[in-house]
Amino acid sequence: MFYAYILRSQRDASVFYHGFTSDLRKRLDAHNMGANVSTRAMRPWSLAWYGAFKSEQMARDFESYLKTASGKAFARKRLLQLE
Repeated sequence: MFYAYILRSQRDASVFYHGFTSDLRKRLDAHNMGANVSTRAMRPWSLAWYGAFKSEQMARDFESYLKTASGKAFARKRLLQLE
């Protein structure tokens, strides 16, 4: 299984990060330990949403979609519970 995911910064709840992985727990731990330069400053992170896909390409494609304007709007409306 491969996963597309959305993280939410616990430091600033308006900051999200989109990614994909084959090991969701390990990847979240890596983000929270500062292993990723682009997420290091906004640690700690919590998992806001994830979706499981049969292939790596499907997970990559959905991650790419989530990074577009329409993908962000879709995520806000359908995937995330924003207060």
